[in-house]
Amino acid sequence: MLVKVFGSAVYGIQAKTITIEVNVSKGVNFLLVGLPDSAVKESQQRIDSALQIHGYKIPGKKVVINMAPADIRKEGSAYDLPLAIGILAASEQIKGDQLERCVIMGELSLDGTIQPIKGALPIALQARAEGFTTCILPVHNAREAAIVDGITVYGASNIKEVIDLLDDNGSLEPVKIDIDREFLNHSIYESDFSDVKGQENVKRAMEIAAAGGHNIILIGPPGAGKTMLSKRLPSILPPLTIEEALETTKIHSVAGKTNKETALVTKRPFRSPHHTISDVALVGGGSFPQPGEISLAHNGVLFLDELPEFKRTVLEVMRQPLEDRVITISRARFAVEYPASFMLVASMNPCPCGFYNHPEKKCMCAPGMVQKYLNRISGPLLDRIDIHIEVVPVPFDKLSEQRTAEPSKVIRERVMAARNIQKQRFADSVGIHCNAQMTSKMLQKYCRIDAAGQNIMKIAMQKLGLSARAYDRILKVSRTIADMEASENIQVHHLSEAIQYRSLDRDGWGA
Repeated sequence: MLVKVFGSAVYGIQAKTITIEVNVSKGVNFLLVGLPDSAVKESQQRIDSALQIHGYKIPGKKVVINMAPADIRKEGSAYDLPLAIGILAASEQIKGDQLERCVIMGELSLDGTIQPIKGALPIALQARAEGFTTCILPVHNAREAAIVDGITVYGASNIKEVIDLLDDNGSLEPVKIDIDREFLNHSIYESDFSDVKGQENVKRAMEIAAAGGHNIILIGPPGAGKTMLSKRLPSILPPLTIEEALETTKIHSVAGKTNKETALVTKRPFRSPHHTISDVALVGGGSFPQPGEISLAHNGVLFLDELPEFKRTVLEVMRQPLEDRVITISRARFAVEYPASFMLVASMNPCPCGFYNHPEKKCMCAPGMVQKYLNRISGPLLDRIDIHIEVVPVPFDKLSEQRTAEPSKVIRERVMAARNIQKQRFADSVGIHCNAQMTSKMLQKYCRIDAAGQNIMKIAMQKLGLSARAYDRILKVSRTIADMEASENIQVHHLSEAIQYRSLDRDGWGA
């Protein structure tokens, strides 16, 4: 008897439906074709054990299984459950009348327990798009898949529950998700700017960065508060929209970073990889391509602490994603794309000893060491960082103040007001949501400056030795500062403040 069961394969953050054809006929053999990898081929032993535990068996006949389309490599152990169900239905041990409208995925343990899989959300989205009505997935993954409306999702903990469901005598209930409830605590953060004493200029720079989606680097001695301030940046970013939350959750789902309790990623990600990270771990890749840290930070913040300590090759591979906001991983037979629209927040000491330009302590570095230290970060990478801000130690009288600083909630309201202006400005532009994402044509349209502004920019270009890319970054930051003041045009003082945030440009630092 020939039976078709439907599973799914995930490539990048998209899923593709896999048709599993199972035919049981006269003879004695077990054939699995359709370009399966070793993990799929090993499924026979797991399926055999799981079925015997629950009183079923692989029939002692000729079993031929084809996984179509046959030109796509099938990877991983997540096909165990649909393969087992196909064998049972083809051998008439269970009913198969519901299989044509179901997508089934799950890894089997030897006792029949269903283990979690990766990519449940993309699988459910693709199933809905292709007209399937039901998804049967591991209970661990059911909540994230149930976010997709228009499709019924069941979460099973063992294969017997799936068998009973298909035989119409099970007790499994569809998983329901309240999206509003998921977003209930989206703005609650453990770290808040109200804890920060002093550092008003740095908080101002971070507010501008949040308002325009700009990359920022903090330069200062050890203990000045660079890491503390950076970790508080997500608390002033606008809340995720439902579209952003779904896209972010898809990436985390593919990477296996979601958990049973959380159906949706409702807070902007904050990723802080160690400086020993490899370039593949940062941008993604591997023999079975997986998203890297820059994609896991999509719609959130990527924090690189002690930036010069990262390997040069690691930093250089970020240049293209910073510009294009997407990373393409190519292999001989295929290529996958992962979104990488993140805010880069970096921190660094001004020199090897950490006390260059310190107001009280003396720098112990030999002549030329400061510039050599800064040269670990290439000029093209620095050009892609919009805001450079110096962080100085907080004096004792500020630290001992009892007055509470401005909370993140208040700052976030100003940031959201500026973002709303940008939302209206870019309403007709696909993929452009904030000033940092503006193209060259948009700069000409939205960042016009008068004669006085042109003169200031000319002087800055000459004195700081700025590149054309740095010129564009200054215009983008100026546009954001103007938006924060609800100003239609960029004024001279907007430009002047934006130019101050280029302190690391080569002719202006460490000379």
